[in-house]
Amino acid sequence: MHKTCLAFIAIASLAGFFPAETGDAATPSTTGLFSTSKAGPQIPSEWKPIKLSDSKKRTTHDLVEDEGTVVLHAVAQGSASALGHVAGFDLRQRPIVKWRWKIAQVIDGADNSVAAKEDSPVRLLFAFDGDKSKLPPRDRAVFRMSKRLSQRELPYATLMYVWANDAAPGTVIENPHTRRVQMIVASSGAAGAGQWQVLSRNLYADYKTAFGEEPGKLIAYGVMSDTDNTGAAVEAWYGDIVFSGEEH
Repeated sequence: MHKTCLAFIAIASLAGFFPAETGDAATPSTTGLFSTSKAGPQIPSEWKPIKLSDSKKRTTHDLVEDEGTVVLHAVAQGSASALGHVAGFDLRQRPIVKWRWKIAQVIDGADNSVAAKEDSPVRLLFAFDGDKSKLPPRDRAVFRMSKRLSQRELPYATLMYVWANDAAPGTVIENPHTRRVQMIVASSGAAGAGQWQVLSRNLYADYKTAFGEEPGKLIAYGVMSDTDNTGAAVEAWYGDIVFSGEEH
């Protein structure tokens, strides 16, 4: 299957795996934390595996202890798949997302603005709901194609945080397949490889910057380490992902 089509399926899968309604406001802070789990192959049940297609190699995930804390470990070898978590809370009350991640190395040749090179050693993904009838015909055509190929609805909008090779942190990159997916560079360059990076972003404000409008309901969020376009191998680690109402 063409990689453009696979990109649509991957994004649709993130939202399609979960119901748009469910959960209470405490869910993201009290469940699915990697640090409260035991090291081993068993991922917390709140995190669901998301495959792109039956023919696509899947990134492997397990829990490991790193510097005394249990974290999620991902290995991508010419592969791409994600883990997703339902978002059952009001983003306006908890607009700040805090997390940490670490990579063994950047992906040689990766470029998030080029379809054939659009890989990232680590990603955070956020799927949003919205009124698709108000979108331009080009965008609605993308939704129709995604549903035909994957049998799932593409989310109204998807925002990702990525680790880029060269682009400066804060740079907004439009997905080369669809304008309904925007990426914000959270980390960049090879200099930070091998070290934990502790990050905090105002997801609410970043959405408005990327899409030029108020965000709708946050449906789900996830993590993905992918090398399916470049065929590279990469190893990465994710700490807990927590939402709060305060910057610090």
